[in-house]
Amino acid sequence: MPELVAIDLPGGQRFANVLESVWDAGDAVAPIDPRLPARARHELVRALAPTRMISSDGDVTKMAGGRPVEEGDAVVIATSGSTGAPRGVVLTHAAIEASARATSARLGVDPDRHRWLACLPLAHIGGLSVLMRALVTGTPFTVLPGFDSETVAAIGRRGEATHVSLVSTALRRVDHGVFTCILLGGAAPPAALPPNVVTTYGMTETGSGVVYDGVALDGADVAIGTGRDGEGRDGEVLLRGPMLLRAYRDGADPTVPGPDRKGGWLPTGDAGHLDDGRLVVDGRIAEVITTGGEKVWPVPVEQAIATLPEVADVAVWRRADPEWGERVVAWVVPSDPSAPPELGALVETVREALPPWAAPKELVLTDRLPRTPSGKVRRSALS
Repeated sequence: MPELVAIDLPGGQRFANVLESVWDAGDAVAPIDPRLPARARHELVRALAPTRMISSDGDVTKMAGGRPVEEGDAVVIATSGSTGAPRGVVLTHAAIEASARATSARLGVDPDRHRWLACLPLAHIGGLSVLMRALVTGTPFTVLPGFDSETVAAIGRRGEATHVSLVSTALRRVDHGVFTCILLGGAAPPAALPPNVVTTYGMTETGSGVVYDGVALDGADVAIGTGRDGEGRDGEVLLRGPMLLRAYRDGADPTVPGPDRKGGWLPTGDAGHLDDGRLVVDGRIAEVITTGGEKVWPVPVEQAIATLPEVADVAVWRRADPEWGERVVAWVVPSDPSAPPELGALVETVREALPPWAAPKELVLTDRLPRTPSGKVRRSALS
């Protein structure tokens, strides 16, 4: 049976070469984030269960407890870990090709004219999908060891890449105009976006984004759960298509029958709705704040607060409240620490765009927000 080969290398051409060689041998890859501390690394390796590991010094180590994969499997990659311990997601070659072809068709990518830049961590689907997409479609690419705003901008200015995938935090640090197209994933996008930015919605389990600017890629389907048995929770975003994972590494099939009862629907854990056929994601179901009996989604509140020039970064979450049950709290990184925003300004800004109960009742100033490598706020780390 095919082996699962862990790649413990920084991003770069060597990583791409090793990935191709493993695939050529008929095996699957499991990218390991070299930035992880020892304990987290141990948990990741245990979850992915590779049979061999290729390290940065070139050594190939046989791994105790490793398990093979099935024929056709291409990648076992960890979920982002924003909601708990990482879990191995198994993607097949067929799924990766379906994702690559659908994305390239939607964006009009021409291998003779365009070039991808991979600058996000390759141990996460947002970065690895760029490399895999380029390899599948034969599109030229450049792989960086990580995101550096000056390097990324310079590559774009020199015309050495036309397409790049970024998260919102990275987008704010580069001149967007030097690229033909920027795919934006990870955390929720800013309220105002340049015309060359395409917002994507997806997750590790979908092998990359499957909804672009609210519209599903060709071959993919979007539905909203009804709350009835086997149809996903009420208001939950469901996804289906050939890009989806085969299974989790532990063998579990995550799909449900769905509203059409035909099966193959992935419950995302996100709440959303369709607006004239376009998907609007309200937020994680587990992250809704209930204050005084009213529901508040953190993302729209964050987007409103982020429009203030005094705010460099913001996350909204909850704290227990004896009167309201839960209160809305804003954690803010000020643009100028010597002149931070005041709670009143945040409240006024939010109430201009959202119901009054969505306004924060507390402001916490901080020098940084806890985020995953894909840019998502780790709300569980806010306190």
